[in-house]
Amino acid sequence: MSALRFSASAPLSLGVELELQLVRAHDHDLAHEAGDLIARLAKKRVPGAVKPEVTLSMVELNSSIHENYAALLAELRAQRAAVSEAAGVLNLRVAGGGTHPFHKWPERRVFPAERFRSVVERYGFLAKQFTVFGQHIHIGCASGDDAVYLTHMLTRHVPHFIALSAASPFYQGEDTTFQTSRLTAVSAFPLSGHMPFVRDWREFEAYFEAMRGYGIVESMKDFYWDIRPKPEYGTIEIRVCDTPLTVGRAALLAAFAQALACYYLTERPLEPSAAVYQVNAHNRFEACRYGYGGTVVDPYARRRKTIGDDILDAIAHAMPYAVRLGAASALSDLAAEVRGGYSDADWLRTQRGSAGVLGDVVRKAAERWSAAP
Repeated sequence: MSALRFSASAPLSLGVELELQLVRAHDHDLAHEAGDLIARLAKKRVPGAVKPEVTLSMVELNSSIHENYAALLAELRAQRAAVSEAAGVLNLRVAGGGTHPFHKWPERRVFPAERFRSVVERYGFLAKQFTVFGQHIHIGCASGDDAVYLTHMLTRHVPHFIALSAASPFYQGEDTTFQTSRLTAVSAFPLSGHMPFVRDWREFEAYFEAMRGYGIVESMKDFYWDIRPKPEYGTIEIRVCDTPLTVGRAALLAAFAQALACYYLTERPLEPSAAVYQVNAHNRFEACRYGYGGTVVDPYARRRKTIGDDILDAIAHAMPYAVRLGAASALSDLAAEVRGGYSDADWLRTQRGSAGVLGDVVRKAAERWSAAP
């Protein structure tokens, strides 16, 4: 019926993509040297992969496929060291965070590749405004039906991943008052949002074929959903996270996703419900605006909770599976940070200081990214 074949992968295998800011050493504005940095890294043995993104002010780190948190963290640390060293030779700095605090989008230059040129042709100025930086988390699935089930179940946890990763309080030189402003740029795209409420992979194939028949999409890359299946990889991809300020935190978020996936695929505690999507826009906004202090509606229990409390409940459910996966310490660390109210967004705000200089924020974020643990 469809060419959208799901290539099964090892269940619960783990991988991440990290979009990083390239900044100039002298003024901490975004640079245009992604091509030079990638060319330099191509001459070295760097684990995983370093790839271009839509503008010359960013690169994307791709991890290898891993079974557990510890192996992923070790590789991310090696990638960070290699990229930071190569950037230093070019008088560049590398930083995490979901947005650059004060760059101007008209100044961005598009990476010279056919894929990105087509994005500009289709979306116009939105393409340059898409110079925002996110972490994508891939979880392996044994079948397309598992991928559909897991996408529905993890959509319930979208506000958790938003709040835990929030690292974009500044945009275009202003404090947005949001914990994460990055997702407002993503939401501008017409194919953002969430996957339709389909029951299994066969129904998803029918949906995709209809959209392709209308000429709206050509591939899964055309969907900018919060969580989407990636049939060519045999994974689902969580896409709502800001890039954290450290690789350590990036690995913690991936460990949380893997443990939640293990919990749902093992216990099947709930059936997918369309009610999750009825409250998703509200829950998503609360997480973007207020982080842990926002209020979410639990569509299964039909009650309201703070996002911080909801995260701690989710960690409690996932913890036995984190123990099995060797990630109990990772989830314990996340829980401690939630209880203590720590977020990367608040850390960035504190770096602005009394002088209110956003260049200092970028400088300190770059120093933090490159620092050894």
